[in-house]
Formats: sequence, structure tokens, C-alpha cells
Amino acid sequence: MVDLKTTYAGLQLDNPIIVSASGLTGNIDKVRKIAELGPGAIVLKSLFEEQITVDSNRMIEDNAYPEATDYIRSYSKTHTVETYLDLVEQSKKFIRQPVIASINCTSDKDWTAFAKQIQNAGADALELNIYILPVDGENPEKIEKRYSDILNKVRHTTSIPLMAKVSPYFTNLIYMINQFYAIGLQGVVLFNRLYQPDINLKEMKITASQIFSSPADLAQSLRWISLVTDKFKKIDISGSTGVHSSEAAIKMLLAGAKTAQVCSVLYKKGPEYLQTILNGITTWMEEQKYQSIDDFRGKMNYRSYEDPATWERVQFLRYYTNID
Repeated sequence: MVDLKTTYAGLQLDNPIIVSASGLTGNIDKVRKIAELGPGAIVLKSLFEEQITVDSNRMIEDNAYPEATDYIRSYSKTHTVETYLDLVEQSKKFIRQPVIASINCTSDKDWTAFAKQIQNAGADALELNIYILPVDGENPEKIEKRYSDILNKVRHTTSIPLMAKVSPYFTNLIYMINQFYAIGLQGVVLFNRLYQPDINLKEMKITASQIFSSPADLAQSLRWISLVTDKFKKIDISGSTGVHSSEAAIKMLLAGAKTAQVCSVLYKKGPEYLQTILNGITTWMEEQKYQSIDDFRGKMNYRSYEDPATWERVQFLRYYTNID
């Protein structure tokens, strides 16, 4: 019988499938329902720095007393954080899987205090979802330093495993992950799915583009997981974006990922599809005669593959595509 157990950032998991942060993990009822379906771990819906700021400003605009501004801002922030801490506490009380809290942030202003509170509430680990959009021609080194500053301050305030969920938009992703390792992170998630704007031609408004990922999004994550896991053995990589089937999850593991995160497919096909993914991994392992995840993890990553240059290719050639 095959064994799906694995580890990720020091956490013991029954299997390598993690449900990522979303509305599916936004309250305790949803978390309990997801947990019953057997994922290896659950990432709670993110606590958004931006949302706290927007909510505070909206309350201030609706209030006629300027002297109440500081109180309103403090109340909004406190109320939001306390609600999130309660979700962490309730999740730890009712589910057996590791509970990973999530903070979506762009600054290091308040997150060190929030991170400590999240740890005290019982979270098994903390995932920091960071993306800083360069819109003013700022020096790339300064932007990259902001990432390091956020992670460094949180790392020095907490002792639970810390992961960074990042985008592929770095000049040198491998360099940045090396910085994360030096700071003391135990894991990195490749990649976060970003909000993308679109234009509604009929209403002449900016709207959201495609919200959910597609299976085609897997390719970018696979390349970088392969390259990164070849370079770093002491920081765990979780594959995210484009995992819509058991085959996609297996590919993430073959490329070297410790775990694979799912979200969009659960919206499209229902949370119960988790079991289809897990059963598919088990069936494939039995067919290939693998007894454990470690038997095949990384078997197709950069260094292990017979032609590693294939992972590096960025331009199309007929030799690689069979297309004239």
C-alpha cells in the first residue's frame, strides 16, 4: 500500500495536497468541511493589509467627527484581526490537519505584531503572501529589500514555520529565494495568483480579469520549481497555480515540490474533488510501483533530468514543439 505522508516546512502532513488561502477557508464551517475531505494541510483565508486600510478609510469617510479618526482606524484594525485570530483558534480546535495562517501584506508596519498574535492563537505556520507592484520606476533593489524587510521582521518576532508566497516577477528569483533562506524561512510557495485588471468596453470600467487559474498556468510553476529545488535543499517549495488534477499535482512533485496547493479547481468542481486528486495520486503511484512520495519527488527536476537545458529553454524551436 502506498504512503502519501510527507513533510513541509517542518510540518508533518498525511499527504502533499494543501488547500490554499481563499473564501473556501474563510470561516470555521468551511474549514471543517474541507478538513473532512482529507487534505494534508489547510491555509486559512488571508488577512489583508489592504482590506483593513480600505475598511478604516470607509468608516472614517462616513463619520462626521474628525476627532474620531484614530479611534475608528484602531477599532477597524482590531476588530478584523480579532475575527481572524478567532478563526485560527477555532480551526485548531476542530481539525486535525496543520493550520497555516496567511497574511497578505505590502509593508512591515504592523505585521510583526499581527504575526505574533497569530502564533499565540495556535497557528502551526504562517504564510506571507507578498507582491509589491513597481509603478513608479523605483530601483529594483529597493523593492526587493522591502520583501526582505517584511520577512526579516516577522521572522524575528515568531518561531513557527514561516513561508513566503511570491510571484515570478523578480529579476532573479533564485537570488531572492536565497535571501529568504538566509532570513530563516522554511518554505516558499510558487506562485501566488495575482489580481489582473480588464476593461469592460460596454460600461467603460476597469473590472477583474479571469479570477480562477487554468491548467495551462501550471507550466510556469513547473519550470521554476525544477530550477529552485535543484539549488536549494534546505528550504521547501510548495507548488501553486494551475493544479487542477492529480496529474498536475504529480508533475509538481516530480519537479521537486514538497507539496501542491489547490484552490481554483475546488471552486469549479466542488471541494469534494479533493478526494479525486488524492485517489489519482495513489493510483498513479501504485501503477508506477512507488511506495512513498520520496521515491519520485524531484525525479524530473533540473539536475535529475537527462537534458536539463530543456528546463532553461525560453524560445520556441521546432525541435521542441513539432510545430512549423
